[in-house]
Amino acid sequence: MDTGALYRGITYFALSNCLENNEINLEALYSKMDEIHLEFKEVDNALNLFLNDTDISKEIRSQYVSDNVSFIAKQGKIRDFLLATQRNIAKNGGVIMDGRDIGTVVLPDADYKFFLTASIEERTKRRFLELQQLGMEQDIDTVRENLITRDKIDSEREISPLKQADDAILIDNSDLNKEETINLILSYISYY
Repeated sequence: MDTGALYRGITYFALSNCLENNEINLEALYSKMDEIHLEFKEVDNALNLFLNDTDISKEIRSQYVSDNVSFIAKQGKIRDFLLATQRNIAKNGGVIMDGRDIGTVVLPDADYKFFLTASIEERTKRRFLELQQLGMEQDIDTVRENLITRDKIDSEREISPLKQADDAILIDNSDLNKEETINLILSYISYY
């Protein structure tokens, strides 16, 4: 489960419904929180994010959402709203969650915690290719700057900052492909 998609979903909702003078009006967003229903549904062997029964998986990857998601993600009311959602999804176990505060805040007692990192060059290349595959043309330098800015904002926010949990296993997958990364993670997991 890509929990970052949930924050992007709320950001997309805010940008679509809560703008005032081209700025997100947080009070307007908070007053509409009960109108937000986010859920993942399987579509063509992938988990897509739906907002109020509309698939927004492509829209949440836009540069417009990327430029605003850190602002939304640092809001305590938003984090509280999504914390309950994420914990509810994980309560029965058997879930793999990906997010910037999963091991430290959302699931601090998770059976396994991995902190994946990669060089900024590799992350830029991956995000750039992801955007191209979605049909979204973006300048590679803009993609790189967005990643650097988001990392800085998310690492310095007061509430649930981006950081490695003390008991998480660090994996730098700069030189690993997806399959190699998965195999490395699996090498740490004991099967019962």
